[in-house]
Amino acid sequence: MSEPVEEEGWEQPAAQMHAEVEAYLAALEQVASGAAAETALPLLLLSVGQLCAAGARVGALVDVVPVERFEPDAGPDADLETVREGLHELLGGLDDYCDIEDPVISTQVVPGSLSADLVAVAADLEHGRTHYLAGRVTEAMWWWQFSYLSSWGERAASALRVLLTLLAHVRLDADDEQVMEAELAALHGSA
Repeated sequence: MSEPVEEEGWEQPAAQMHAEVEAYLAALEQVASGAAAETALPLLLLSVGQLCAAGARVGALVDVVPVERFEPDAGPDADLETVREGLHELLGGLDDYCDIEDPVISTQVVPGSLSADLVAVAADLEHGRTHYLAGRVTEAMWWWQFSYLSSWGERAASALRVLLTLLAHVRLDADDEQVMEAELAALHGSA
């Protein structure tokens, strides 16, 4: 029995998506490690924003149809609990937020967790990444597209909204006097 032949045409978008996945996973691990605590919100905002744009490109493509009608075993799921715990600890009381269950058909408010959203997105991306690294480019694209439309796209969009709101509060809710002192200190090169 011969190996299934990959469909033509998905190599370039898959390579682009893989690069976005790698960048997101690296940023998430860096922030979760605590190495970038002072820039965590801007870094997460940028990473999630770039990922949302990449996901929109994948979601807008024609339906990706794999060669086989079953998903090859990608192996065990990645253990991302350490990343989730690191993000939860870093975010502290900012981790939980209110969300709308389905903004189209429901107005029910449900609890959300930024760290859980970021890791759920990572888990979906990692699954597709495993296929990509195994040379199953069409399967990776199918998985990234399917999971974007069914789960990670919405979670990433929610996380992006929450990150933007948090950063806006940090930057815009600052006391005017403290902002002026910081600007003067920066102008005079002192802390």
